[in-house]
Amino acid sequence: MTRDEPPADHYSIVAVASSAGGIQALSTLLGALGPDLPVPVLLVQHLDPRHRTVLAEVLARRTTLRVKLAEAEEHVQPGTVYIAPPDRHLLVGSGGVLSLSNSELVHFVRPSADLLFESVAGAYGSEAIACVLTGTGQDGAMGVDAVKSRGGTVIAQDPRTAEFSGMPQSAVDTGAVDFVLPLEEIAAVVRGLVEAKRQ
Repeated sequence: MTRDEPPADHYSIVAVASSAGGIQALSTLLGALGPDLPVPVLLVQHLDPRHRTVLAEVLARRTTLRVKLAEAEEHVQPGTVYIAPPDRHLLVGSGGVLSLSNSELVHFVRPSADLLFESVAGAYGSEAIACVLTGTGQDGAMGVDAVKSRGGTVIAQDPRTAEFSGMPQSAVDTGAVDFVLPLEEIAAVVRGLVEAKRQ
């Protein structure tokens, strides 16, 4: 896999995708990231579009980071977790400005990990980290390819330890994944990456 751009001297954003089994996995990951993460986290969890979600409230109880549903035209801030609202694609543009889209479903889902990851790759290039956690289907696989091709770093939950292996296995199968880790080890690697390059 060739890198089109030189590695960045630091990371600026983390994007995370999960589906089935995701709430437990996200609770573990976010809970272990600690209080003062120097970058924002963008999050796609496949949700039932017919219901208001309490995901932000649930996850806020598991982490010291600020957790909220993403809003259009919002500027991302370090140490904050932005969750794609039900039935909206979450995208980020240059300068860290969020947008929400109700364009068509991707792989039968909205929000789509692929669209989030592709927007992160376009806006942040080699400063992006993408994580794929438990879930069914293959959402995220095209997106991790985009992140990797722009010089970013890709982490997948070890499919053998995931409650549902479809999404992480699809990501691993692309050949674009840098780290395949048990869920409990992902937060430490993310922290190590975002902190190492800031010293």
